[in-house]
Amino acid sequence: MSAPRLRVCFFNRSYWPDAGATGQLLTELAEGLVAMHGVDVTVVTGPAITPQGEASAGSEVHNGVRVVRVLGSRWPPRHVVGRMANYLSYFLSALVAGRRLVRQDIVVAMTDPPIIGLAALASRRGGRFVFFCQDIFPEVAALLEDFRSPVVDGLLDRVNRFLVRRADRIIALDETMTRRLVEGKGADRRRISVIHNWADPDLFTEAARTNPFTARHELGNRFVVLHGGNIGLSQRLDIVLDAAERLRDRPQVLFLFVGDGTSRARLEASAQARGLGTAVRFLPYQARDEMRWSYAAADLCVISLREGLSGYIVPSKVYSILAAGKPFVAAVDRDSSVAAIAAEYDCGRVVAPGDGAGLAAHIRALMDDRAELAAMGDRARRAAGHFTRDGQVAAHAQLLQSVAAQ
Repeated sequence: MSAPRLRVCFFNRSYWPDAGATGQLLTELAEGLVAMHGVDVTVVTGPAITPQGEASAGSEVHNGVRVVRVLGSRWPPRHVVGRMANYLSYFLSALVAGRRLVRQDIVVAMTDPPIIGLAALASRRGGRFVFFCQDIFPEVAALLEDFRSPVVDGLLDRVNRFLVRRADRIIALDETMTRRLVEGKGADRRRISVIHNWADPDLFTEAARTNPFTARHELGNRFVVLHGGNIGLSQRLDIVLDAAERLRDRPQVLFLFVGDGTSRARLEASAQARGLGTAVRFLPYQARDEMRWSYAAADLCVISLREGLSGYIVPSKVYSILAAGKPFVAAVDRDSSVAAIAAEYDCGRVVAPGDGAGLAAHIRALMDDRAELAAMGDRARRAAGHFTRDGQVAAHAQLLQSVAAQ
């Protein structure tokens, strides 16, 4: 008689078909656990948005994963009131839904919203609890420019300290995050496992630089420096505009932003005010199955993270860049995992956050050394083999099995 399947429930506000990075990553993880490791997976998530813009709730099975969509508001997140309403309505609905589930062997809480671990704990009923940290709060919440509250920050800090104490295992995204959790939140290092994020390799099969995306946007004769994904508060993307100003003597350079976020409108207005209309361009998010073409169009990629945030946030776009086989310049702290990847695999260059001059200098040097640029891209693709989806999902499966056996 075969052993019963391990039952695992994830709590996170974002899940398929949401386009956000965390939701996509959880979708690939949940579906991989089902398909490759025989785990019985449930996800308690927020409402999906229909093509008509309406929120839908209810339960369904998608690619073997039971998806429980709870009620919750979907206000535009650009203002703090909307964000708070979205967080709290999802949290309360998830709390109710979790209590109605059959007993799970393990409940896993991610960090969207940062208090969702409390709902997971309330649903465990004797099962194990895993705290899967994608971000660390309240340090990340301090990025909100329209909201400052020592009371809320103190509450978030207490909640996170409580969750790391109660967790049977904590998943951190890199060694710097591990240090932040131990030194800043009082986590027990022995309970922390590091599992890196990844990129779906199927999205980044080798594609020619001359492709429908480059043709549609007339990029064939430009040296394209790409920033793909979220344009948010955790980055210092003004340095890209600084670099563009310093490279006016290289009119073939195009800084291309593909994505959206809370900082896009401000950044776009700043580019126009600086007279960078021909050097900087903004495009919306590309459909998931079209991402390969936008990355194929790039000669070089840019990653940015504000100073002091390494370990509190881990820029997951680095894994997409590696999978696409592209070199990068990263404006990040030296103790970040992105800097470590750049150094270990020699596939990127690193400057300090805010160093527009350094960014421009590296771009200029790599434009003048196309052999090194190509070699860095080759090394990036080889580095991607250390952060594969199947390998990282297997690491999660092994961790879950070990936690269940405790």
